[in-house]
Amino acid sequence: MEFKMKDVHIGNLIQEELTRQGRTVNWFAKGIYCEKSNVYKMFKRKSIDMAQLMKISEVLNHNFLKDCFEES
Repeated sequence: MEFKMKDVHIGNLIQEELTRQGRTVNWFAKGIYCEKSNVYKMFKRKSIDMAQLMKISEVLNHNFLKDCFEES
């Protein structure tokens, strides 16, 4: 089984999921243990550290890895 990375902007996906859930940036920042200003910077990033993405997936109860990779 092989996985191919999709061309996605992970910051946009995170922001969209946060909005879809009706969560605030303050709530999210507390959940991932970072400053609110860093969350806004994260929204602008096309890629993100895998460990951080796993924590974000846990906090938002959404599998972002599935959004970033496809089986080929």
